[in-house]
Amino acid sequence: MAWEPASTHLAAQAVQASLVNVGSTAAAEAGLPDGVVNVIHGEHEAVNFICDSPDIRAISFVGSDQAGKHIYERGSRNGKRVQCNMGAKNHGVIMPDANKENMLNQLVGAAFGAAGQRCMALSTAVLVGEAKHWLPELVERSSRLRVSAGTEPDADLGPVISPKAKERIIQLVESGIREGAKCLLDGRAVKVPGYEHGNFVGPTILADVKPEMECYREEIFGPVLCVLTVDTLDDAIELINNNPYGNGTAIFTTSGATARRFTHDIDVGQLPNSKTDLKVVKVDRI
Repeated sequence: MAWEPASTHLAAQAVQASLVNVGSTAAAEAGLPDGVVNVIHGEHEAVNFICDSPDIRAISFVGSDQAGKHIYERGSRNGKRVQCNMGAKNHGVIMPDANKENMLNQLVGAAFGAAGQRCMALSTAVLVGEAKHWLPELVERSSRLRVSAGTEPDADLGPVISPKAKERIIQLVESGIREGAKCLLDGRAVKVPGYEHGNFVGPTILADVKPEMECYREEIFGPVLCVLTVDTLDDAIELINNNPYGNGTAIFTTSGATARRFTHDIDVGQLPNSKTDLKVVKVDRI
């Protein structure tokens, strides 16, 4: 398994390395023989070793497009089985007939939980038709979230992984504003008392986002929700199917017919079903 850290900052790498070492120690304590789990730290040289070694028959990778393409091409060229999960842009489609309270609670949690630093974060909301009128309530609900250290019991979201990650998130927000998006909730300058030097970014909502904008085309990997509006379900399906990433999507509706049509026409991953508000979720296309 190849794992690309979210940051190259030395302090962040030290934390990540310690977490990996904890995992390998736990494997040993669980009774796995020596050599079953091996932890290799490194960059290009280590990756190329994994891709080239005849003793390694298969590779599973989670990380960026650039690294994943290199691993897939080099590993496959050497006759290995290679699985790569690269990048993510997960959409939530909100229909006008959705249960508004359920939708707001689930959307806020899906967008900003873990500070948006998870492959299945729902980073894009697609408001269909009259659902666009719920945007002020979405902003208000999101603004209630408390940003603090993850060790604080009342924290709703903690810091991002590193200074470099924070800088990249802010740059993508600013690019969206330059290209015409409206920043309805701005978490770029959030300050947390007692943690003034932390890598904090508060919940951020960009509205009037267009598919050609960089903030939509790139995986932000932070607490930023991009909001697009469309007229019909057909428009929403076309938008999602045209996006190169297919990790997951969700639709919020109380119509069984709408949910069924969405699941048939959408081109994204697996399909677990939730009977609450007929929310339908698709995940993990590789």
